[in-house]
Amino acid sequence: MGSPTGLHVHDHGAASDAVPVLLLHGFSQDHRCWGPLGDALSARGRLLAVDAPGHGLSTCPTDLGLPGAAALLAEVAASTGGPVDVVGYSMGGRTALQLLVDHPDTVRRVVLIGATAGITDDAARAARAEQDRATAARLEQVGLERFLDEWLALPLFAGLPDWARFDDERRANTVEGLAASLRAAGTGSMAPLWERLGQVTAPVLCLAGADDAKFCALGEQLAAALPHGGFVSVPDAGHAAHLEQPDEVAAQVTGFLDRD
Repeated sequence: MGSPTGLHVHDHGAASDAVPVLLLHGFSQDHRCWGPLGDALSARGRLLAVDAPGHGLSTCPTDLGLPGAAALLAEVAASTGGPVDVVGYSMGGRTALQLLVDHPDTVRRVVLIGATAGITDDAARAARAEQDRATAARLEQVGLERFLDEWLALPLFAGLPDWARFDDERRANTVEGLAASLRAAGTGSMAPLWERLGQVTAPVLCLAGADDAKFCALGEQLAAALPHGGFVSVPDAGHAAHLEQPDEVAAQVTGFLDRD
């Protein structure tokens, strides 16, 4: 379904007393790209799977950046009548952190999969922004299908099983939407949030695949910076740990969300 925010929200799941879960996908995916983790969460209770700006069926502006996206997500969360739990992967994890620091009253618990709070070094952040712009230009040059083939061939996704590539779902996106997302919501455009993490009161579980050394280190840093943070390394998994080891991640996520 659409929402007044322009974000497409797939609102589904079992009727239960569980706090609703907001699902925030990674770059070039959409709300359908969660696999067994999404199935486990929808069996547990209400699930609000969102298409990010520039992705899927969302019609909101594509140049919002993370603060603008977080403001729209806060409206979605408020529409449920209370705080929500949030599960975010990669780009969705960065968006979840932005929601958490900007709109803390809308969030009860957060799970971050392969996420970062941004790049603190100005020069490194500028270099990453330039890289994001170059990636967007490459997408516009070669078209969606070739770009996605190149994207999924990156070492980051070497461990993805075929079913978890979600080729058809990714190809339902547009060149214009994905390019705008890279420029407005890429890691290089993100104002780092590390100095704001100490104010977070919500419990946060940080997950990363054990084979993804960069995001394991970032996950440990996030957990250390958050007052109620924890970190779990998922064995035999890379960046998309929830797709490479779905049963293990589903157990970790549901266990964390169900704690008193």
